[in-house]
Amino acid sequence: MSTNTETTVPLVSVDGLTVRFEGQDTPAVGGVSWSLERGQVLALVGESGSGKSVTAFSVLGLLPATATVAGSVRLAVERDGQPVELVGASSDTLRGIRGGVVGLVSQEPMNAWNPVLTIGWQIIEAVRTHAKVSRAQARERLLQLLHEVGLPDPERVARSYPHQLSGGQLQRALIAMSLSADPVALIADEPTTALDVTVQAGILELLRSLRDSRGMAIVLITHDMGVVADLADEVVVMRRGLVVEKAPAATLFSDPQDPYTRELLDAVPRLGALPEAEALVADQDEALGAGTASSTAEDEPAARARVGTTAAARSAAASPAPATSAPPVDLRDLHVVYPGARRSAPVHAADGVTLRIDRGEMLGLVGESGSGKSTVGQVLAGLVPATSGSVRVCDVDLREASRREQLAVRKRVGVVFQDPASTLNPRWTIAQAIGEPLGLHTSLRGSELRERVAELLEVVQLSPDLADRFSHELSGGQRQRVSIARAVALDPDVLIADEPTSALDVSVQQRVLEVFADLQQRLGFSCLFISHNLAVVERVTGRVAVMHQGRIVEQGPTRDVLGSPQDPYTQRLLAAAPVADPTVQADRRAHWLTLTD
Repeated sequence: MSTNTETTVPLVSVDGLTVRFEGQDTPAVGGVSWSLERGQVLALVGESGSGKSVTAFSVLGLLPATATVAGSVRLAVERDGQPVELVGASSDTLRGIRGGVVGLVSQEPMNAWNPVLTIGWQIIEAVRTHAKVSRAQARERLLQLLHEVGLPDPERVARSYPHQLSGGQLQRALIAMSLSADPVALIADEPTTALDVTVQAGILELLRSLRDSRGMAIVLITHDMGVVADLADEVVVMRRGLVVEKAPAATLFSDPQDPYTRELLDAVPRLGALPEAEALVADQDEALGAGTASSTAEDEPAARARVGTTAAARSAAASPAPATSAPPVDLRDLHVVYPGARRSAPVHAADGVTLRIDRGEMLGLVGESGSGKSTVGQVLAGLVPATSGSVRVCDVDLREASRREQLAVRKRVGVVFQDPASTLNPRWTIAQAIGEPLGLHTSLRGSELRERVAELLEVVQLSPDLADRFSHELSGGQRQRVSIARAVALDPDVLIADEPTSALDVSVQQRVLEVFADLQQRLGFSCLFISHNLAVVERVTGRVAVMHQGRIVEQGPTRDVLGSPQDPYTQRLLAAAPVADPTVQADRRAHWLTLTD
């Protein structure tokens, strides 16, 4: 197929696209229209379930057999002198389009690779699928592609298996594979969602360079408005399968017309919004007397009683520890060392970490992937042993404690993980998932247990009617709130939240953060809030610590650390975080590039 069609014709034209799935009354996509020009970045944005991925995948004919597609998707590549109509196209036509004309970069790079084959083998197969070349020629092309996407030592990367590369390296390699047949367009489906801000900035810079050097058109599917501000030329906002607004990026951010677009932008946490962040922290301090030695044993049960638990539930629950001046979390010179694979050197996941979290305080822990922040959380939860140092949780030294004492501490520590779908048993109802810790550690049974589960659902702003549903019947935000309800079921003294909002779109993320703030006021737990989203950390924490290569490089009040960072790594981290303003983001990107040169 040739791509020499007149340049005045859009590369991709979507007109009246409607997609219905078998068994559903409402179409997933209802009459959507947009166009993509050569060399343009078009962002499709909206909440989960808005239809943006279904719309984009229609271009490649990747929808399941249960989908009925109507309307038109025309690709301006010549076949018999005419653009190609993809709706109703034959399998042979679609196979020629996929990869050869339009490439795809998926959201989860680890899931896109075969784990038992090397990166090089898989890219070579992609090259030879679309071009009649020898294996030696395909290997030469492989190394060129790995170099083009900015991977150092392409030979080593080619020999590596997927598990031997970081998330950012896997995403770059996936982009290299999508370029193997020199496509004229790329569909990037949430390409930076699972990546920290520094790696994300590198991937966005790579996509920008591909657009500029190749004249490549890109369809960017994302819920991150900072990413949109950084890269997009045109924005299509979708809601419930419909397009509610289309506009150039600069216009959409400066003068959004649709109320939903305004809501979407208002929900984005913004770096520098310190008055709002301080209000949240101030509310917590006022309600809890957080972090003060004057907190008394009577204060804590009173705060906990505000959760709305029944008298029976409160008497059945484990009694909270009396308040003392000792911080609930006190780490001193923590070291965690993992043995290296084969002849590799040992990995120092935590290298002399010293942290304390006062009673009722929410401490943010930030850093890029591999910095050791999740390891610190796992040590506090008793999931990973410390190699050396002091680990005191709820005034108990976990390294010196007996097995019985360690188990007692674990009841007082709640954990909220990043992916709620993997932490909730798919065979259990929501009531069973939330009720399990109550059944194990309290005397609640029968109607009292059901009543307590209903109360916990209400605390996290969910209807008690969801108690009899299974996790797959809930949205991502609902599942995360169920995970929070389970984590606070025993009124923990310490809560560890490990990337609790990273997989959520902005409006859902906002609701989850509101739940955290509300629970902080109600329960008064100390919280380690682990995240790579600096704007979220700024909004909900009073203090923050920055980790790099297993060490704390900077810590202090959130206002000071994020407002005026002193360490060069913290400065790079802040410069890499995108903001939802194209003009401001252009300046921040230029600053980040100077810091990384």
